[in-house]
Amino acid sequence: MVLWGGGWSALKILTYSMGVEVLSLWRFVIMFFAFIPILFYIKVPLHLPKKSLKYISLSSVLNIAFMFFAYLGVERSTAGNGGVIITVLSPLFTFVLSMILFKLRYTRQQYIGLIIGLLGGIVMLNIIDINLFIQGGEFYFMLAAITWAGVSVLAQQSHPYIHPVHYSFFIAGFSMLLLFIINIPQDISLVFDQDTEFWIALLYLGIFGQTIATTIYFVASGKLGSSHASSYMFLVPLFALIISYLILGESLKIHIIVGGLISLFSVYLINKK
Repeated sequence: MVLWGGGWSALKILTYSMGVEVLSLWRFVIMFFAFIPILFYIKVPLHLPKKSLKYISLSSVLNIAFMFFAYLGVERSTAGNGGVIITVLSPLFTFVLSMILFKLRYTRQQYIGLIIGLLGGIVMLNIIDINLFIQGGEFYFMLAAITWAGVSVLAQQSHPYIHPVHYSFFIAGFSMLLLFIINIPQDISLVFDQDTEFWIALLYLGIFGQTIATTIYFVASGKLGSSHASSYMFLVPLFALIISYLILGESLKIHIIVGGLISLFSVYLINKK
């Protein structure tokens, strides 16, 4: 959770010197190669079942979209805001998406939790002036949260067919190939002209903030159970705020804290047995 929280500050640093298309490409390139030693570590033969291809291809597109939205949000707003808004709203959007796609029925408490969560989201997003909201980073954070909800649903549906680490590895590979095509008109060698701070942030985001953090989470989920492991996600907004304050000097906004706490309470109500 600490590694994930720090990823938002790393992304903010990267927005100062690189466009989203080239940056996203190199992030997935680093992820792809960083996963190779992880594959040796888990000692599970690499396998790509045909039934998993639709989940991998769709997740690759959504992962790229998420990276674009997160970049545009952080560029216009703060790393701390992104860490709170996206992490807190994603479970709520996942709940709604699952309800619609799989026609699931829930308890009255869960529906109340959803309403409370959406109210918390309105507070966090600070939707007062629609024009300012659309032009600001919070709008892109909302789109990123919706996109990540789609990624979460696809990941859950893929579990019967492919190992989670293999799933992430192939998503990194597919995303890398798609971004190579997108970047044909771009000069992707621009990264080699950047300074040390840029490379530290990029390597952190690709290796520690994504590959290693995700692997730790999958290992922990296997030992603790997915419900227990997912409860630790509530720590990501806290670490995102603390790290962005320490590294970037970002101030904490009261509406983000209040709205975040309201939405976190709603996630608790939705998942409470």
